[in-house]
Amino acid sequence: MKKNLIIFLLLAFSCAKIFAQSKAIPVFVSGNDGYKSFRIPAIVKAKNGELLAFCEGRVNGGGDFGNIKIVLKRSNDGGKTWNVLQIVASNDSLQAGNPAPVVDLTDPRFPQGRIFLFYNTGNGHEMGMRKGKGHRDVFYKTSIDNGKTWSEPTDITLQVNRIYQPQINPLWNFKEDWRTYANTPGHALQFHGGKYKGRIYVAANHSSGDPKPELRDYQAHGFYTDNHGATFHLGETVPFEGSNESTAAQLTNNSLMMNSRNQTGKYRVVSLSKNGGETWDTTYVDYNLPDPICEGSLLNIGTKRDKSILAFCNNDDKNSRDSLTLRISFDEGKTWRKKFLIDPKNTGYSDIVKLSENRIGVLYEADGYKEIRFTVLKWK
Repeated sequence: MKKNLIIFLLLAFSCAKIFAQSKAIPVFVSGNDGYKSFRIPAIVKAKNGELLAFCEGRVNGGGDFGNIKIVLKRSNDGGKTWNVLQIVASNDSLQAGNPAPVVDLTDPRFPQGRIFLFYNTGNGHEMGMRKGKGHRDVFYKTSIDNGKTWSEPTDITLQVNRIYQPQINPLWNFKEDWRTYANTPGHALQFHGGKYKGRIYVAANHSSGDPKPELRDYQAHGFYTDNHGATFHLGETVPFEGSNESTAAQLTNNSLMMNSRNQTGKYRVVSLSKNGGETWDTTYVDYNLPDPICEGSLLNIGTKRDKSILAFCNNDDKNSRDSLTLRISFDEGKTWRKKFLIDPKNTGYSDIVKLSENRIGVLYEADGYKEIRFTVLKWK
């Protein structure tokens, strides 16, 4: 009897531990705060330890175009509670979206860190953009007080978007005809060591030329700054038609991995660069990572035996946006040894943040886009 009681107590403790790890907190709830829908989550941890959760606040509905603001909530208790909503970026009654935040920890002018928020504005629907009607611009704002206040926007469109229309970009002399344009979505990244230490890199995508079947006119790319936002450079376009929304992480030996949505198949597209995202050495379909043609989030969470440990989060289903899953790789993405189910049904976009050496925070769309929730997972 005593032995059975001990086994029962151990099982109960184990179940309680699993439940505590998987309990999700609603952060943004559609219909609240004057927004009919919240989409496209992104999250970073400020230097003071606060969590900053960004997303698109869609005023009139769930569509990708319309009156859309970038909004923010913060947590100072590890995600247990979240403060009131704050508007960070707006484009009047048009679109401001695709928030891509990153914390710059290497600028000597800002020893407490400076947060960059990259975002896009647009004046038309996606299909119209793909047909050459309208344009998408790229801006960033910064904060030196952990997101409480923000600078005026800086327009970097002409540095990072090869816009075809001469009336918009009079300096246009590119062979490409870029039309749509979007940041990652999710966090951007900063190199914290090696040759490119301090580099801020933003994964992105664009469409080029007239629309093609299966959205093959889309291709992924990235842009970066090596001087804390003073100037920007475009990286090489990923040589894979249909590569779309992307996420990236630093690897060892000055390398970078880009992980992209694949419009033409049911598995993710991976690109590897040995020079910090300037050019690509190889691009391949990763058949270890099924995906229902949706967004995913990639993060470097440490090093083991001179290899970067990677975390990757997406919907682990080839056909539907279900089974949001976190994977861990100890060999820089060659294999994914650990796998954790975050939420089984009706999930969507997500972003992940390192909280400690063994804990990862997941900010994700849930319940058919009715909520954006936050949960903490202990992965080791």
